Amino acid sequence: MNLLFALVLAVTTAPLDTATFAGGCFWSMERAFDQVAGVVAVTVGYTGGTMPHPSYEQVSTGQTGHLESVQVVYDPRRIAYERLVDAFWHDIDPTQADGQFCDHGPEYHTAIFYRDSTEYRVAAASRRALERRFEKPIVTEIVPATAFYPAEQYHQHYTRRSFIATPPSTAWPRPHAGRSSGASRSRSSPRSSRRPRSTRRSSITSTTTARIR
Repeated sequence: MNLLFALVLAVTTAPLDTATFAGGCFWSMERAFDQVAGVVAVTVGYTGGTMPHPSYEQVSTGQTGHLESVQVVYDPRRIAYERLVDAFWHDIDPTQADGQFCDHGPEYHTAIFYRDSTEYRVAAASRRALERRFEKPIVTEIVPATAFYPAEQYHQHYTRRSFIATPPSTAWPRPHAGRSSGASRSRSSPRSSRRPRSTRRSSITSTTTARIR
């Protein structure tokens, strides 16, 4: 009985893993990973730069070196790191060098942050596979993970809270990952100083996804 209890305890307390991605607007990236089976939690924040504990306003200047990012906590028994990388590619345009879709600036550049040699090999192999399918160069970087700083609380789970508070007729029109115009920033949004997204993001994502498949 003691052996059985020990086995059950070992299974139920298996450690979770963490992955970090930058894919433009972190609201959209958070929502995409929230829908992936095996993902336990997603935190939006900033990483890649040198300034400790940056604020949203500081990162928005494009001078900190930080990228809007998501930290994904996942259960490796339910989903492999390869699947997370694949989900990442399906939600971005890996050929856009100046940001993502209608969000322009260095803080919107795309990147995969690896924590060890295994993650690097997976990410690099995945990017090489994409390079054989795209005519344009893949500009998404693969770089070592550095300190991750969670964004302000009002940024966390923003689209989830907005979806719940929005009538069905104006909520996100599609339940799967993809950058939809339903997430357009309103004038009352905490990010009201930023350029609102257009429906172009959704159409480009669909084209990118078709090429990745």
